[in-house]
Amino acid sequence: MSIRIENIEKRFGQFQALNPINLEVAKGELVGLLGPSGSGKTTLLRLIAGLEVADGGAIWFGEENMTHKPVRERRVGFVFQNYALFRHMTVLENIGFGLRMLPRKERPSRAQIKQKSQALLDMVQLGHLGKRYPDQLSGGQRQRVALARALALEPEVLLLDEPFGALDAKVRQELRGWLRGLHQELGFTCVFVTHDQEEALELSDKVVVMSAGSVEQVDTPEQLFAHPGNRFVFDFLGEQVVFSGETQGNQLVNGDARLTLPKAATGKAELYLRSHEVALQQKPSNNAHLPMVVLSVSRVGAQVKVELTPLGWHTEGHWQLAVSHEEAAALALEQGQQLYVVPRQGHLFVGEEKLPVFLQFSQGEGAAKTLAVC
Repeated sequence: MSIRIENIEKRFGQFQALNPINLEVAKGELVGLLGPSGSGKTTLLRLIAGLEVADGGAIWFGEENMTHKPVRERRVGFVFQNYALFRHMTVLENIGFGLRMLPRKERPSRAQIKQKSQALLDMVQLGHLGKRYPDQLSGGQRQRVALARALALEPEVLLLDEPFGALDAKVRQELRGWLRGLHQELGFTCVFVTHDQEEALELSDKVVVMSAGSVEQVDTPEQLFAHPGNRFVFDFLGEQVVFSGETQGNQLVNGDARLTLPKAATGKAELYLRSHEVALQQKPSNNAHLPMVVLSVSRVGAQVKVELTPLGWHTEGHWQLAVSHEEAAALALEQGQQLYVVPRQGHLFVGEEKLPVFLQFSQGEGAAKTLAVC
């Protein structure tokens, strides 16, 4: 079942929780709503479910307008962050609860409910725990039971609100892979809320980045990470460092630091860089002169984390970069060492321009080359 959202908005008193939003979710798609607290993610999810009433706009499931239809008519499965399992019911009884609440004409027999509940419990790999109570399960197990209960009514749309937010990192990782496999097997349409960037990028077919009640960008995880549409998306997705300065012709200048641009620009500009997009060198390149001093070196797992501070120029805070153990050994990294940052590629924002220019820098002669405008 596809979902189409047309100019949906929501207010709580004087607070505008959602500005008019337009969004399409294709049939069988797994879509993540990603953003900081207060961005409107859960409000949008509850509007799709029918748990909140919109102040404007329309919600369509396929060709059917669901805007004013009650929850029971939407064929939606909803999984809450706190699982919302009934503590006085066994696992098997929790899964079958929705089936037992169906109108008499639609309600399966007791034997059919038990059989279907057990089949769902087997599907979520907890078939041997049917007689236990929720308090006797781990957090990851309770989450699987909640998902099984939501699937019992064969919903056309499955909605998940921070499904793994209360779990530890290892369990979250395991359940993400399990949910992705389950989605591929059953092919249901799914929308989930998360503030975890890694979770959204790993699970989703498409990610909706939200901020202050508005949609900032909708794209595949690959395109979202490679071509963020504005500063907010870049800031929110992953760790990055920023070289800002004033443009002087085709130079971006900040104190003693300079960077050659592909063409002349006017005004202030910012070059956003991720750790894998820069190199640390003992000498500057012809198109990049960004001197820095090593503050600390930390060897963490497969990477060496380096904290740097500018030398002769200014930036907010220190730069945190990661290099391989081989690169660290070749540079003989140590505290107090002077090095140069040389961008391999980056995203340039000029003035108030919303769309960044994607650049690739030459390590030798010549200036940066513009690959694309995102």
